[in-house]
Parts: sequence; C-alpha cells; structure tokens
Amino acid sequence: MDHHASAERLPLVLVPCFSGAPWETKDFPEWRDRPLVTGQLPDAPSLEAYADIVEAWAGGLDEYVLVGDSFGASVALALAARRPAGLRALVLSGGFAKADVSTLTRARAGAARLLAGPGYPITVFFHVQSLGSRFDPPGTAAALRSIFLHHADAATFSHRAAIVLATDLRPSLDRIAVPTLVLTPEDDRLIGPAAARELTAGIPGATELVLPGTGHLFRFTHVHEYATAVDRFLSGRIGESAAA
Repeated sequence: MDHHASAERLPLVLVPCFSGAPWETKDFPEWRDRPLVTGQLPDAPSLEAYADIVEAWAGGLDEYVLVGDSFGASVALALAARRPAGLRALVLSGGFAKADVSTLTRARAGAARLLAGPGYPITVFFHVQSLGSRFDPPGTAAALRSIFLHHADAATFSHRAAIVLATDLRPSLDRIAVPTLVLTPEDDRLIGPAAARELTAGIPGATELVLPGTGHLFRFTHVHEYATAVDRFLSGRIGESAAA
C-alpha cells in the first residue's frame, strides 16, 4: 500500500532568500491546505551550515518538498545533494549552481563590509536595485529594502555574499535524485538564463518553466503564478510517480 501523501498535501519546506526572512505564508492562499515550514535563517559560516539549519526544520516530517528562492535555492540544492530521507521533490526559483557575478556585484559585496552602521542601507539600496525588473509593481523595491534591513545586518549580508561568490554546486548536481522544477522569471537582471540551463543540464530529469511577465522577485510580486506553477509541477510529477 502506498502511504505517501498526495501531491496536494505534501508539506513544503520554504527556504528564504538572501535576506533570511521567513516566507510570508499568508500571502499564498493556494497553499492554505498544505503544511508549510519556514523560518528565519540566522547567520551561518557556510552553505553546508545553512543546509544543516533547513534539514533540522524538516526533521519532523516523513516526506516533504524543498522550495528554495534565490539564495535559498542554493541552500536547497546543497541539502538535496545529500539525498535526505523524506525529500520527494525540489523547486528552485531564481537560483544557480555557481554565481556568474559582475565586477560591480563583487564590489557591492565587498562594500558591505565597509558600510556597516549608518552606511549599510546604501549597500542594501544598490543590492535591491540589482534585483528589480520592469515587471515589478510600484513599491516593490522599498518593501524589499525594509525586509533586508529588518532581517539581515551588515555582517550577515557580507558573510552571505562571500558564500555566494565561493559557491560551486555543479559537481554535486547529478546527486539530486528527486523530481526538480527550475522556476525561472522572464526578466532576471541578477541571474541570467545560463544559470537555469546549467541546473537543468546537471540535475537528472530537471524541468524548467519560465513564468512570463515576472522578474527575480516573482516570489514576492506574482505569488499566485508562483504557487500555481509549483502545484501543477507537483501534481504532474508526484502524481505520476504515485500512479506508477
């Protein structure tokens, strides 16, 4: 007898983005009948340490889906490569196996170490600008700046930036053994299309879906489209495996 949860009832472990702020689960009415697990990501010394934190969140679940957004996608990748018991599927949005960052982005990351205290909001301002797209509704950047300033101080920002620049998960992509959705926005000024191609080429059986009319912040700005894409993927891939 198959005792797996249905695709519609599988718990989602929601991994935060670079800000470390927990997902606002109330913003996803499509998931009101799903168990949802998220939390504040504290500062940690390495990507594997972040993966440890998220693995602990999932510790009480018999089975679950990892959903990682942006920096959280890298954390989810690192955890999925361990092949943890109970992991049924993986969703990565705006993610990458290895960051392809410009000299300007590296300079911003370095500046975070210098702009502590009163200067730190300047670093946040420029970082948030790099995340924007022409599809973002008015007020998106201001709201995200507030989230960053509330949930990540200058030291945490600097530590995470250093981790991003040092991360290369490409050698472990072929260890991921669950259905994987690479959810990609149409207009991503931070993460280019090559990152999604690298993920789909490296993860066995991975599927990419581009959401039209969205940017890197689509988890905040297009929550209905985002949740619907995840639900359809799980219904298709998990439903297929349950019926097999």
